[in-house]
Amino acid sequence: MASLKEMRNRIGSVRATQKITKAMQMVAAAKLRRAQDNAQSARPYAARMAAVIANLAAGISGDGAPRLLVGTGADRRHLVVVATADRGLSGGFNSSIVRAARERIGSLIGQGKDVKIITVGKKARDQLRRLFGANFIAHFDAGGAPSLAVAEQVSGEIRRLFEAGEVDVVTLYFSRFKSVVTQTPTAQQLIPAQVEGAAPLVDLKGASYEYEPDEETILDTLLPRNITTQLFSAMLENQAGFFAAQMAAMDNATRNAGDMIAGLTLQYNRTRQAQITKELIEIISGAEAL
Repeated sequence: MASLKEMRNRIGSVRATQKITKAMQMVAAAKLRRAQDNAQSARPYAARMAAVIANLAAGISGDGAPRLLVGTGADRRHLVVVATADRGLSGGFNSSIVRAARERIGSLIGQGKDVKIITVGKKARDQLRRLFGANFIAHFDAGGAPSLAVAEQVSGEIRRLFEAGEVDVVTLYFSRFKSVVTQTPTAQQLIPAQVEGAAPLVDLKGASYEYEPDEETILDTLLPRNITTQLFSAMLENQAGFFAAQMAAMDNATRNAGDMIAGLTLQYNRTRQAQITKELIEIISGAEAL
């Protein structure tokens, strides 16, 4: 059995940990509000861009369609982009994204597909590299805050691989922020562009539009920008989800530390009382012996 001094030291250590987890919870709660506002503010822009692309794409078919819109026509070479946070201490937030991506990668490899992996965020790199190290081609740090510059770098690497004919399908994995208690791992196909589900066609009410320049030229400009926009939006969603998950995880850790302190304190008091009782018995026995 541990001595009283060891038990006091352990209680002090748990209390110090509780202070840290409480502080981290408060910091995450303070940062969550802004991250949530940023994620929600980015959604209308991304959705509107997707709607414009959907309307432009409705009038294009055949050989004139941009390759970023229709793809290569093949389904053999896949690029999986996995976006997580750089840091942990957020419960299962990062692991849930990686798990969804890992299942998809394993399924594609099992089907004999050629799979390449790009990670955004250290946690995705650390977890996936152990299993699919041979499939890695690039990594980008997510950083302390979502950066459009990082999204442009990732987008540029994706377009480079696609234009070089090294990939046919590009899928992005991230966590969509739903609420403080709900973050949903999401797969979004970037190439060929899929915009119908998230961006229904605008009702023109019988009107007809003429584009200047033509639809193909506009799409050639918008489609690369759309990839960057979707990546940046995913990074914003990840940041909001990360702070929400970290706040919940640190709250649970603080509560668990409190329960542990209560249990240790009870054990300490019982041990101390038993020691006092033993000392009294020894004193009384010694006095009676005299």
